[in-house]
Amino acid sequence: MKFVTTDRVQLDYTSEGSGQPVLFLTGFGGAKEIWQHQRRFLLDHHYRVILLDLRNQGHSQHVSWGLRISRLAADVHELCDFLKLKQLVLVGNSMGGSVIWSYLSLFGSQDVAQILVVDQSPKMLNEPDWPYGFKDLNWENVATRLKSPLGHATFKHIDDDTFQLVTKVHQSYPFDEALNYPLLLNHAVQDWRDVIGKLTIPMLLVLGQQSPYFDYHFGDRVKKMSRFVEVALVSQSGHIVMAEQSCQFNQLLLAFLENGDKNLASFA
Repeated sequence: MKFVTTDRVQLDYTSEGSGQPVLFLTGFGGAKEIWQHQRRFLLDHHYRVILLDLRNQGHSQHVSWGLRISRLAADVHELCDFLKLKQLVLVGNSMGGSVIWSYLSLFGSQDVAQILVVDQSPKMLNEPDWPYGFKDLNWENVATRLKSPLGHATFKHIDDDTFQLVTKVHQSYPFDEALNYPLLLNHAVQDWRDVIGKLTIPMLLVLGQQSPYFDYHFGDRVKKMSRFVEVALVSQSGHIVMAEQSCQFNQLLLAFLENGDKNLASFA
């Protein structure tokens, strides 16, 4: 299905099922097909599942404008208004998590019930008081470092069927890293710690213990920022937890949806 934003960008999304809506957002360069195992799982459990390709990703229109996290958050908000979503659960991996935090910062949480963020640090740049950024990224090297390949994101191979779906999308709709460099740079310089500190809804942070991108110990720091935060660590996973350990992730997701931040330790 197609939706056109207020700045005239056509986004591709799917909406299936009924019940409480759960909207999934991918990371930088990702495609919504990465969430296929979550889609099937939640439909079986009677949730409404919305998968969205952010602008310039997957089947959505590829443009040269609006390449900043705040605009992506506005895109999500406009789609939610269009679909009249209430008691929404937002789930985002990597940059998708930053889009969620931006959404809360810009639009509040009055229509959002819960958020789940997968392996994304609230601050990408390393500084003396925050050594939990992306790899060795800092203010001195950020502009040049992000022009180099980011490196492998996974610890283990993602599910075969998901890999085939995502590969097919990328072959048909290639992601232009050079075009999207301004978006990656904008993503890298954000700091969402203040947003987390002011949360009024439950947030689950799911971390891959073997993530090549982030030191999972940042979860301890994030948990101290708000009483609404819970952290789940998945031991045999890298950055793409939902596709590397889909069964374990799905159990965490369902437990969070049904119980908030309770009874999650047994799944991690």
